[in-house]
Amino acid sequence: MRYPAPNDQLARKLNIASIIISIAVLALVGVMRQVKIDLGVDFSFLPPIHAVLNTLVTICLLSAIYFIKRKEVENHRKSIYGALLFSGLFLLCYVLYHFTTVETTYCKEGGIRTVYFFLLISHIILAGLSLPFILLTFTRGFTFQVEKHRKMARWVFPIWLYVAITGPICYLMLKPCYI
Repeated sequence: MRYPAPNDQLARKLNIASIIISIAVLALVGVMRQVKIDLGVDFSFLPPIHAVLNTLVTICLLSAIYFIKRKEVENHRKSIYGALLFSGLFLLCYVLYHFTTVETTYCKEGGIRTVYFFLLISHIILAGLSLPFILLTFTRGFTFQVEKHRKMARWVFPIWLYVAITGPICYLMLKPCYI
């Protein structure tokens, strides 16, 4: 398949936007546990929505890899747009929830507690570290820098997929602890 020529000017602008968005998101996530805002609405209904949105991200990512292996670039692109959309919605809901709701602590003991915290900590660290790379990988695909996109996607994709899968797992493990 022939791709349009790479758009370097657009790529530079999107790279800058990716970095600014990543810094802003990481700053928000960094302060959301210390700052609580009362909007007069109970947002405790959001955690299962977080899990559903992450599950939809997982489905979109698996679809994207399926389509690109079949060289169905347009379907791959649509799947990635879906993954980004659901990730963005997740992020908005997640930040809203954590700015407005007291954190739920894990209530189980024993080995399962270790498993939970391993999954949670790896999920959080990889989510934070991967965000700029997800956006930069998308930029390379969007601006038709196909080889650069492929090189990044080979290692960014499995990390994004891990984050998307472990989110709902952590929710299901924490679910009995919600009051």
